[in-house]
Amino acid sequence: QVQLVESGGGLVQAGGSLSVSCAASGRTFSTRTMGWFRRPPGKEREFVAAIRWNGDSTYYADSVKGRFTISRDNAKNMVYLQMHSLKPEDTAVYYCAARAPYSSIYDLRYDYWGQGTQVTVSS
Repeated sequence: QVQLVESGGGLVQAGGSLSVSCAASGRTFSTRTMGWFRRPPGKEREFVAAIRWNGDSTYYADSVKGRFTISRDNAKNMVYLQMHSLKPEDTAVYYCAARAPYSSIYDLRYDYWGQGTQVTVSS
């Protein structure tokens, strides 16, 4: 079992920056691929970014590539998403998710989800 708790959401103006964090419980965190997803208002949940269990590989949605950075600290059981050059269309509830141990960053089937944190970008 993995429990995930997101934090750090808020309101930011377009062009600004914001970081969200995810605290994970459990002893298997360091073996799991981690991802960030988001659900914009009135839309389906969509993939944002993923990071390999050892942090040596990342994968981004085209819509955020070059603006967002995913990172992790296995010693602290934390995963982060730094967001820059934010746009109103980045407004969404952002979710942290965990995959099976030692799994591919390109497979978007995730097993555990956090409760989400709201990010609002004003124009």
